[in-house]
Amino acid sequence: MTQEVFTAAQIEELQKPLAKEVVKTRSQSGRELAYIEGWWAIREANRIFGFGCWHQEIVDIKCVSERERTIGAAKRPGWSVSYVASVRITVQGVKREGVGAGHGIDVDLGQAHESAIKEAATDAMKRAAMTFGNQFGLALYDKGQRDVEDRPASDEQVSESQKNAQKFIELLMLKLEQSGVNSDGLLTLKAILNVADFGDVKESLRPVLLEKITPEYAATLNAGQNMRGEQIVQLAGRQQAQPAE
Repeated sequence: MTQEVFTAAQIEELQKPLAKEVVKTRSQSGRELAYIEGWWAIREANRIFGFGCWHQEIVDIKCVSERERTIGAAKRPGWSVSYVASVRITVQGVKREGVGAGHGIDVDLGQAHESAIKEAATDAMKRAAMTFGNQFGLALYDKGQRDVEDRPASDEQVSESQKNAQKFIELLMLKLEQSGVNSDGLLTLKAILNVADFGDVKESLRPVLLEKITPEYAATLNAGQNMRGEQIVQLAGRQQAQPAE
């Protein structure tokens, strides 16, 4: 089955040892845990499977804890929030799911929820992607890490601009998913921005765009319209008009 779905080159990439330089560590409950970052998992999926050749969707996400707590040495009143999420990744018809958790601590309740939601969705995405192979962190589940290799991450250098672009895409796709933007809405948004890929959005526009994505805006995007209600994408025939803004 695998041989029929993935190319020989893709299988070779998925089975390669994981580069040690992309492995991060953090302390949790007195233990050192190894992990890869969410933006790296997305970058590898784009590299191995191809842009637009894989898809992730949040199957379920819910708040499991919300309580008041003090924060920092100053004992400021704040909030602690926890979420669990289930994410499904589909690659050429192959579906894999992962479950993750996220925690947010902030003096602002809304910010605590936002942090917890993002962390839970990213954690679940990485756990789903992990089932495809070493490049997505599978090698880290072996305590001996025999498939983690001390070598460069890739033949090409990963610049800071590439890292920032991948992190932006990760945040944008999460917010689009939460706001209810569908495939038609994605097409419309690309037309508005006049880009083929969201990584091409100018850095100065990224925070503005993230702020703009709301359920109300999602409805206009899904209808092929801009914020002024002007039809800029004819969805029936998939004929893209010139960007209107």
